Amino acid sequence: MIQFDLKDRTAIITGGAQGFGLDIAKKFLESGAKVIIWDVDKKELEKTSKEINNNKLSFNIVDVSNFNEVDKAVKQITKSINIDVLINNAGITGSTSELWNYDVKEWNKIVEINLMGTFNCCKSVVPNMIKNNYGRIVNIASVSGKDGNANASAYSSAKAGVLGLTKSLGKELAEKDIAVNAVTPAGAKTRILDQMSKEHVQRMLSKVPRGRFLELNELTSLVCWLSSEENSFSTAAVFDISGGRSTY
Repeated sequence: MIQFDLKDRTAIITGGAQGFGLDIAKKFLESGAKVIIWDVDKKELEKTSKEINNNKLSFNIVDVSNFNEVDKAVKQITKSINIDVLINNAGITGSTSELWNYDVKEWNKIVEINLMGTFNCCKSVVPNMIKNNYGRIVNIASVSGKDGNANASAYSSAKAGVLGLTKSLGKELAEKDIAVNAVTPAGAKTRILDQMSKEHVQRMLSKVPRGRFLELNELTSLVCWLSSEENSFSTAAVFDISGGRSTY
């Protein structure tokens, strides 16, 4: 993989204890960044921290759907350092069911974590980036936010909302050296697939012309570039990484 330069940068990665977030955290550390992982799973956070064993890695137990928790963590961090990069990765898919049979509480929870969590983190972190006239925000959305997945109306709707948020915020910050972009990955072999039925997972895979799941390092490479100073022009954009499923 290409070596990206994130030296002297501080990054927050939400949902960073496993899956996409963990792989991004590892690559950021290799690229010289100081990384702060946010997650709600204390055991996974402690396990990850022990395995990586890097003094540039730290973590906070943060529920991104709770703005007060998010804002408290940001204020604590920015007392001593600036936040240069924000990766909004925390999310859940929820179960699969037709919209009219979907549990209302679960539907709301999925939107609260995936969409409101992204909003909460951006709302709290952006003022620090504005103050320093520098920032890179990457929102991990999903191809389902573009295409819509049957039996996943909550997840598809939340991720579509993340795309709209990305475009709006990117335009609001376009006159500053702050880039806000989203990526729309197809399915990857992470634990998030365990939340779905086998039939739903197979249906997702059947839509990908490359005929395979996304590899973690493939997404990480794209996120690293979007998070670097090299990305000096692209903002308010959606970068597809769906193996040919979506061509727009």
